[in-house]
Amino acid sequence: MSKNLTKREEDYSKWYNELVVKADLAENSAVRGCMVIKPYGYAIWEKMQAQLDKMFKETGHENAYFPLFVPKSLFEAEEKNAEGFAKECAIVTHYRLQNDPDNPGKLRVDPSAKLEEELVVRPTSEAIIWNTYKGWIQSYRDLPLLINQWANVVRWEMRTRLFLRTAEFLWQEGHTAHATKGEAIIEAKKMQEVYAEFAENFMAMPVVKGAKSESERFAGADETYTIEALMQDGKALQAGTSHFLGQNFAKAFDVKYTSKEGKQEYVWATSWGVSTRLIGGLIMTHSDDFGLVLPPKLAPIQVVIVPIYKGDEQLEAITAKVNVIVKELRSKNVSVKFDDRDTHRPGAKFAEYELKGVPVRIAMGNRDLENNTVEVARRDTFEKQTISQDTVVDFVVNLLDEIQENLFTKAITYRNEHITKVDTFDEFIDVIENKGGFVSAHWDGTAETEEKIKDLTKATIRCIPNENILEAGKCVFTGAASTQRVLFAKSY
Repeated sequence: MSKNLTKREEDYSKWYNELVVKADLAENSAVRGCMVIKPYGYAIWEKMQAQLDKMFKETGHENAYFPLFVPKSLFEAEEKNAEGFAKECAIVTHYRLQNDPDNPGKLRVDPSAKLEEELVVRPTSEAIIWNTYKGWIQSYRDLPLLINQWANVVRWEMRTRLFLRTAEFLWQEGHTAHATKGEAIIEAKKMQEVYAEFAENFMAMPVVKGAKSESERFAGADETYTIEALMQDGKALQAGTSHFLGQNFAKAFDVKYTSKEGKQEYVWATSWGVSTRLIGGLIMTHSDDFGLVLPPKLAPIQVVIVPIYKGDEQLEAITAKVNVIVKELRSKNVSVKFDDRDTHRPGAKFAEYELKGVPVRIAMGNRDLENNTVEVARRDTFEKQTISQDTVVDFVVNLLDEIQENLFTKAITYRNEHITKVDTFDEFIDVIENKGGFVSAHWDGTAETEEKIKDLTKATIRCIPNENILEAGKCVFTGAASTQRVLFAKSY
């Protein structure tokens, strides 16, 4: 397997695209802007999905599934949401093809099979879900309603990049209904915390938790809470969002409940989601010029064992020893692959698993048989150690924890070194253009200033951090009074 990747410092975008393809994560498909997620890439998504699903269920949510198609009239019901997604919508207008009399062997749309109402292919599911909730919610006893769905969505993007921005992608979307405003806000913030915990504890990707500025909010939301990560090239990645929707969708779809006092009240709503974009974030947080670097908690293969042998007799003896180690590791919930293929030399296997980011590699040869040892190599630092076969299982279990922790420490050190406070617009431009990362600056709170800064620098307000300390200052652009700093960055 070729591993000649473009160096990150030469062309980060090219390095990323090459790595996604060469590490067998995904490839472009015959449909413009859509990707094929290959088994290894999908295995990472399955690990993410399993852990997030567990966390959702632990916080009281249940999974359901709603249609891919949304009648146009329902989609239009909440105006801000409809306007926000209108340019990205794919529309179904007909339901049948027929033979084309002018082009034998070809098909055309049957003009008589036009739909009575056009269908939007969901870019997000608020409309179809809230129309459904109208039939599910009558009384305060029906609340809170805590639903999540795992699904695909379609957003007709013009500029696409594997995992980061594709016309179709996989995600989860939570949609909840509550009796009070306070309960809904608590829910939206709780899910932001769930996302942050997942990003940091499983992806080893540090995030800043905060709220979006008004112009950066989800279309139809009163508040958007976000987790923002920083990639190795100094650009930010919005890794997950949770929205307090107020009563906007309840009013648009007339979703009311009868309170304990017998009054008819509109419910309060949230929605929240993360997508396969997280795989892009995982790649760009940890990987290097040699390939993927995966945190052990999300690696499809945590340990690979490669035999080094001459002849069937040596392989048989090594296999007997390896089988014992494999059984013990699996009993400790470690995923192991024993690669005894005779079609690849050990060096080629080493290069393959290095490219694929397998956290730990164990090699066992004839000398190891004689000495009761193995060679253990870690992917994050490339360090190698000779370990006794008697202690290798416990050593590897501890090593996986150490690698997970090391990746997070390395990422958060980089992130913290790339949060830069500035007080003048010249400093702002210098950091954005030359250093990158998050710029912590005062802002006067107006959408006009935000837009002008974006036009001049391509930097946007990523978030108003949750842990902001109020401080008097002057807007970095207008000089108007400001009470707190916000984080700007160029972003994906």
